[in-house]
Amino acid sequence: MRVPLVPIGAAIALVLGVRSARSRRRRRHRRSDDRVILFGAGRAGSLLLRSMLADPDERCLPVGLLDDDPGKHRQRVHGVPVLGGRADIGTVLRRTGAGTLVFSVANAGADLVRDVRERTVAAGAAFKVVPSVTELVDHPVAVDDIRDVQVADLLGRHQIDTCLDAVGGFLTGRRVLVTGAGGSIGSELCRQIHRFHPGELIMLDRDESALQATQLSIDARAGIDDPSIVLADLRDAAHLRQIFRTHRPEVVFHAAALKHLALLQRFPGEAFKTNVLGTLNVLAAAEGVERFVNISTDKAADPTSVLGCSKRVTERLTAWTAARMPGTFLSVRFGNVLGSRGSVFTTFTAQIADGGPVTVTHPDVTRYFMTVQEAVHLVVQAAAIGRDGEALVLDMGEPVRIAEVARQMVALRPHPVDIRFTGLRPGEKLTETLFGAREVDERPFHPLISHVEVPPLSAADVTRLDPDGSPEDTVEGLAELCRC
Repeated sequence: MRVPLVPIGAAIALVLGVRSARSRRRRRHRRSDDRVILFGAGRAGSLLLRSMLADPDERCLPVGLLDDDPGKHRQRVHGVPVLGGRADIGTVLRRTGAGTLVFSVANAGADLVRDVRERTVAAGAAFKVVPSVTELVDHPVAVDDIRDVQVADLLGRHQIDTCLDAVGGFLTGRRVLVTGAGGSIGSELCRQIHRFHPGELIMLDRDESALQATQLSIDARAGIDDPSIVLADLRDAAHLRQIFRTHRPEVVFHAAALKHLALLQRFPGEAFKTNVLGTLNVLAAAEGVERFVNISTDKAADPTSVLGCSKRVTERLTAWTAARMPGTFLSVRFGNVLGSRGSVFTTFTAQIADGGPVTVTHPDVTRYFMTVQEAVHLVVQAAAIGRDGEALVLDMGEPVRIAEVARQMVALRPHPVDIRFTGLRPGEKLTETLFGAREVDERPFHPLISHVEVPPLSAADVTRLDPDGSPEDTVEGLAELCRC
């Protein structure tokens, strides 16, 4: 107790000073790969910079920021200087010796992402990005979130304004069932619904491997005997009724469907059995459900393909059920999902890995695209505000040329790959539309969600079609069911 405190304090200060000096020397001699420039001095850039500076492993050494806002130039963010704008990328990378530029704008247009990447690559540096806001649902951006650029980044990012209070109110504590839980949309629905703490989340699919993958993405410790996963086929009406009686879901998201346009064009009977009759089976089993959301597609607007016709019929069946049962029954319609199974991205990725060529149907063909996180954010929001019997149409932004998608994917590879145009396939449109000819774009509740009326179609009218007849008769029968 009599040992003087001053010498102890001096010793601690000396040790800390030596460590600080060593740390500074280590920072000065870090490899160029560790030295990074951040593009974007806004909120995302500030949060990322703070995470880098606090990182105990010192994986990144931020040596400067860039931002196109002249008002931020010559300022400092957490002690790191803002050294210029987009035009200064090459100069700043050379002057600072940084080997990496991290694009830290959480939501940015495609033109900005591509331009910054091209300038960075031209300067000989690596280009990294942080995820968009919709990917960062449960935490602020941090150094662990830095990743390689993906084609979704080069096609643009969208700000999705989700009203969490409204969503939480209708999912929290409820028994929620998701069909097609092993698919791209269904699995992301399950992950996002899980964050709102439902009373029970029932995940249904006929693909046992995909179903287990979804379950493990939510809880890595879950067992295959977990009652939350249900193996079932939509075509088995009796089994579906038993499942609904056992679990008594209060909210249903119906995402299960066959979606491959070209294959369904060849096998229209399969589209009818799964997409139409399967949906009818789910609707019939859903008596007593408080809210039912049928996941549709933009191809249901003035459909020309078997896929589009089959999904338009499901919209009409949902509207017919809405008039017959208590609760709210509605459809949600959106376009292509980046990275979903069967999408052009899957095909292009395989073709590029094989050395090419990448096949595009037509140089002018366009489609609407969203990331799966963006689409599901809006699906859940739409489900909270949708009214009985209607279809809600999600704002997909501007349509994207498929040829541009191919070019951007090829640009991410180190070796050139040819692009070949093959011509439109049967039932395929040159451009997609989000609304039918007689549908009106009205957005009474949310700026990114439109509400359109859907004419009902009875189950009796649907079941008269024989799916085992000739493919030509099935195609014509589906088209006839779409006509009001």
